[in-house]
Amino acid sequence: MEIWPGTPHPLGSTWDGSGVNFALFSENAEGVELCLFDDDGNQTLLDLTEETSFVWHGYVPRLKPGQRYGYRVHGPYDPANGHRFNASKLLLDPYAKAIEGDIAWGPEMFGYKLGTKKEDLEVSHADSAAMMPKSVVIDESFYWGDDKKPEIPFHDTVIYETHVKGFTKHHPGIPEELRGTYAGLAHPAAVEHLQLLGITAVEIMPPHHFIHPQFLLDKGLRNYWGYDPINYFAPHSEYSSSGVRGEQVTEFKQMVKAFHEAGIEVIIDVVYNHTGEGNHLGPTICFRGIDNASYYRLMEDDRRFYMDFTGTGNSLNVGHPQILKLIMDSLRYWAIEMRVDGFRFDLAAALARELFEVDRLSAFFDIIHQDPVLSEIKLIAEPWDVGPGGYQVGQFPPGWSEWNGKYRDTVRDYWRGEPASLRDFAYRFTGSSDLYESGGRRPAASINFVTAHDGFTLHDLVSYNEKHNEANGEDSQDGESHNRSYNWGVEGETEDPEITELRGRIKRNFLATLALSQGVPMLLGGDEVGRTQHGNNNAYCQDNEISYYDWSLRDENLEMLGYTRKLMEFRKSHPNFRRRKWFEGRAVWGSGLSDIGWFNPDGTEMTEAQWQDDYAKTIGVFLNGEEIPSPGPHGERVADDSFLILFNAHSEVMSFTIPTGDWGEAWEVVIDTRDHQFETAPHTHKAGEKVEVIEHSVVVLRRAG
Repeated sequence: MEIWPGTPHPLGSTWDGSGVNFALFSENAEGVELCLFDDDGNQTLLDLTEETSFVWHGYVPRLKPGQRYGYRVHGPYDPANGHRFNASKLLLDPYAKAIEGDIAWGPEMFGYKLGTKKEDLEVSHADSAAMMPKSVVIDESFYWGDDKKPEIPFHDTVIYETHVKGFTKHHPGIPEELRGTYAGLAHPAAVEHLQLLGITAVEIMPPHHFIHPQFLLDKGLRNYWGYDPINYFAPHSEYSSSGVRGEQVTEFKQMVKAFHEAGIEVIIDVVYNHTGEGNHLGPTICFRGIDNASYYRLMEDDRRFYMDFTGTGNSLNVGHPQILKLIMDSLRYWAIEMRVDGFRFDLAAALARELFEVDRLSAFFDIIHQDPVLSEIKLIAEPWDVGPGGYQVGQFPPGWSEWNGKYRDTVRDYWRGEPASLRDFAYRFTGSSDLYESGGRRPAASINFVTAHDGFTLHDLVSYNEKHNEANGEDSQDGESHNRSYNWGVEGETEDPEITELRGRIKRNFLATLALSQGVPMLLGGDEVGRTQHGNNNAYCQDNEISYYDWSLRDENLEMLGYTRKLMEFRKSHPNFRRRKWFEGRAVWGSGLSDIGWFNPDGTEMTEAQWQDDYAKTIGVFLNGEEIPSPGPHGERVADDSFLILFNAHSEVMSFTIPTGDWGEAWEVVIDTRDHQFETAPHTHKAGEKVEVIEHSVVVLRRAG
């Protein structure tokens, strides 16, 4: 088989209709072999003798899409100096657009001899090709037709975090052969559920191709969440219903197209902070064997070992220009070729580290800020990592939104009755201006959430005091121990009607708080139908009934689904709850009233001293609906209803006096979380009258006059 010089760009494998160009970056390699595999697993080796600026390249005529391949990279095996080359190991292409197969674990997968006292210092020459998945050449063409990105403003966005397999595996409206796949998630039954729920953006847990670590498989578990990527271009092949020789790419694109047709954006969870190759004792699958010293951050005093800001064994070397290019190329590929609408960056603080400190002006942010494509799509940071100074909520630059962990913690503490300042709750409810305003950002910088994939579901948050992770096989030592949860009297499931009713009310409180807060609400998929993980708060390895959504929808879950739908429709109908700009706390022109007001239960405005009361649990907030900066694209001002929201986290009924004066002459109750009813025969109260707010509940009143 002949090979021509080819070109160093683009990286990866590129089919031009006549053959395939291959290009691989390795700064420290001494030689690179291209390995081509036929359907029987027979291997053909071709030397890539051309090297341009550390890119090894060659062109093979007559190759076609579907061709399986990998690399063998030659160089020193010298862990002390950061080099782990081993040509006995077949390597995946970091730029492969599709990957076929899973790892068959065995000693061949490791670059060193297992079971020796020298640990990783003695090289292994066992060939890994038969154990390895293979990179696949693809045809990138796809007919998008009249596809158009929804381009929903961030302040109008409602995010639904979900898992391709978990959502679809038991959905009765999705054909069985499509369950667990991209096609299943794009099925009309799935899309309709999201539309009725008022979702504008589906946030998909990691779709980049990932591996199932051996230690999980040995325990009968799997890497369900997918936070062990081994490639940043290929969609995970297990989620494909149509094939794994490039068909998974087409199926992903079809999914995006289906969501766009429904007016729903697609955000993907990306894990650029580390890879699935682990620490110095991990397997050699891709980056480690191609150029370990370039791709990973190594300890300066002993380059045998890895810096680890992620808790997974390694950190990608974002400070290296070529590795930064890898990430940027991946982001552009998914934004342009796969047409996703945004990214949620896992442990994003790790990407911001220039050396050890988290630097908000690092090269990573600078490049994204000036990029004409990436600077205009939704960018969401998980603003922490596990390294020193890694908690960076509120510290990301303009153009970024953040998972607001302080919102989660404050709202959980408020509704479980923990002593906490009302000031914190007020900041979270109004968009967290204390975190984002000084940095030039607006309320949409705050991604508000009460629950996420990592932790308890909403049902479990009100049903368990402690984590119950026994199924993970780590004696429940894994997962967060401080969950800010409360079981309201019984640990786990109960048939006690009083506890069941109270738990339902607390869940409605959480959802109402989330829906009515300024900022961007994010729902954890399944919370709307009462999904439980039976107290497991770290179900990363549970590819089974623990994680899959239960669509049987018992009566109480049907009620929760209906309530959530109506709540999100209520938010959508009122721009008062999704403002583009911060509250100013001063009079709105023409009304004589402030844009926001805070009240005690006796109807008087709160004083400065009362904000510091850690034991006060009842508060009223007035939201002026006159002359709101519009959520529309042109910034025109619009009028909306004015609302008075009464929060009572006390364990007893509170009588709240409607404020007198210019605040409003009459008010009607439109939401009361004591039940699931919504705006049915609203009861009107006059200024000065008392409104009963039962224990642990929210009442929303709309000004009627």
